[in-house]
Amino acid sequence: MGTYTSDVRHTLLLTVYHRQCTASAEQVELNAPHAPTEKAFEAFEVVQHAIKAEILKSRHDWDKHEPRMWSRAAGIANEDLVAFTIRDDLVECRSGPTSYGTIIIGKIKLPAVRDEDGEGFIHVRIHDPPNRGTDDVLFHSLFTDEGNRDPEGRPTTWRAIQTRDTPLEFFNE
Repeated sequence: MGTYTSDVRHTLLLTVYHRQCTASAEQVELNAPHAPTEKAFEAFEVVQHAIKAEILKSRHDWDKHEPRMWSRAAGIANEDLVAFTIRDDLVECRSGPTSYGTIIIGKIKLPAVRDEDGEGFIHVRIHDPPNRGTDDVLFHSLFTDEGNRDPEGRPTTWRAIQTRDTPLEFFNE
């Protein structure tokens, strides 16, 4: 990629990924939920900063128009909300191959979140292109659940912070 800076290179890779490599639940067969492997820890560590930045961005954006999305984090300072480490708090993973690499979905505990629903977790999707180890792992998205649709198709519940029991499933946000 020439003399691009790593930030520009990452942006170009992400743009190509989103344009050419969009998978659906029907196209990706995920393995069963399991404890993270060493490879999963390494992959998520590559994008830990991006995950934390996206949590804060998502919280800020949703708070503008639907604060219920991040309501389980109400009263928690930003720095406390993202005070997790991959080695300590990545608790479950699933992955599935695609023609352009591997999709990895992880459940990360947010240690600052503990309420009447119990511990709080986010679901994160990352992408590991083939043949380069973890050097080119890309953050893809956070799962934000706009659920329980009414008869007109409008959501009636919003949840970015999941419970321990929320299944780790494919999402494409």
